[in-house]
Amino acid sequence: MRNLYRLMRSTRAATAVEYGLILALIFIAAVGAVGNVANSTGLMWNNVSTAAQTNM
Repeated sequence: MRNLYRLMRSTRAATAVEYGLILALIFIAAVGAVGNVANSTGLMWNNVSTAAQTNM
């Protein structure tokens, strides 16, 4: 119990939590960016497919 109290008062623990939050935000931004790229790429290939079928 004493170690838990010491950990709660430690500035290193607070820094670790801050770094964890920053990493979580970076991860969420990366997932959103990959999702947008995936949607754009899917739309592009659908347009290519439609154009190829129209011109055949």
